[in-house]
Amino acid sequence: MRFIHTSDWHLGRIFHGTHLTDDQAYILEDFIRLVGNSKPDVILIAGDIYDRAAPPAEAVNLLDDVLSRILLDCLVPVILIAGNHDSPERVGFGARLLARQGLHIVGVPDKNIAPVEIRDADGPVYIYPLPYADPPVVREKFSAKDVRDHNETTAYIINQLKSGMPTRARSILVGHSFVAGGEVCESERPLSIEGSGFVDPEHFFAFHYSALGHLHRPQYIGRENIRYSGSLMKYSFSEAGHRKSVTLVEMDRLGKTTVEEVILTSRRDVRCLKGLLNDILAGPRSGESRDDYLKVTLTDSGAILDAMGKLRSVYPNVLHIERPFLAADLELRGPGGGRGGLSETDLFSSFFEQMTGTALSPEHLQVFKDTVENLYRQEREANI
Repeated sequence: MRFIHTSDWHLGRIFHGTHLTDDQAYILEDFIRLVGNSKPDVILIAGDIYDRAAPPAEAVNLLDDVLSRILLDCLVPVILIAGNHDSPERVGFGARLLARQGLHIVGVPDKNIAPVEIRDADGPVYIYPLPYADPPVVREKFSAKDVRDHNETTAYIINQLKSGMPTRARSILVGHSFVAGGEVCESERPLSIEGSGFVDPEHFFAFHYSALGHLHRPQYIGRENIRYSGSLMKYSFSEAGHRKSVTLVEMDRLGKTTVEEVILTSRRDVRCLKGLLNDILAGPRSGESRDDYLKVTLTDSGAILDAMGKLRSVYPNVLHIERPFLAADLELRGPGGGRGGLSETDLFSSFFEQMTGTALSPEHLQVFKDTVENLYRQEREANI
């Protein structure tokens, strides 16, 4: 069996005030060409289809166009799950009707989730869609009162799935979670405060391949068949050094997989430049484009008049400028030093103690954690 694993399209993304829908449409044209040329048996899209719960109309239209061409022109079925950026109810609308056309969508986790069966010359492969699930949602829908965090949530649901798995059958999981040991970047929205969003990779050992979404760098965790495809494009300057790709997977009759990272063609790259203003204004070097999205770090020590205007006369898509020489003199520090690496609870506990003179009690700390978790959930479902 041959399948394509992709995730984290984030359609409708706004990057430093710049709408990326046209860039996303450009790279998805290359994706459709890949589908036509490679002729996969199925495509797996592991969540974060949209960048926010209520996506703009142009993002919805783009997804409609891409999926229609894959299903109707290429005749390739698609299995798609909701991620933490998506509204599960919106993504899952019409799922039962669309499944008849080969588009299998799972937005909300459900105790009756059934695998999608895809057959090749060696028989069936059972694909289990596991959308992003908040622990409170699973506690309610599955009546699982003891589930407290994302790790326990994932373990509980996967144990439910494994109980009904056919013996000796080839199996694939499509999931959206933060597996412990993965490499993160700035554009990934945290699933939870502190470490309660992590999931142990051992939960995925039962599957011949786990197609994961959420982390934006292509990588495997623990075993080579537990894999993140990475995001469709670069969505932060911390991703400037990434090689974005989709994963083309071959599975043999025993379930052993081999993977190939296929690089898609982007309309513009995301890059970081650092140096003196006059040196940067000399223009791009060989192989670089002046139209890329840029963050520029200027090392000049003196004042610069209209730095952005001068840079954009050469590089029209400069999105951010940093002046570390000036920032060094303006850095603010509290009594405990810098804030780098501190979690929300660390910061709040320090603030509370400075304001009241007493340490935060465990009961109050739990109230704070519950409040922040609720704010994260509200943000994911915000109608913006």
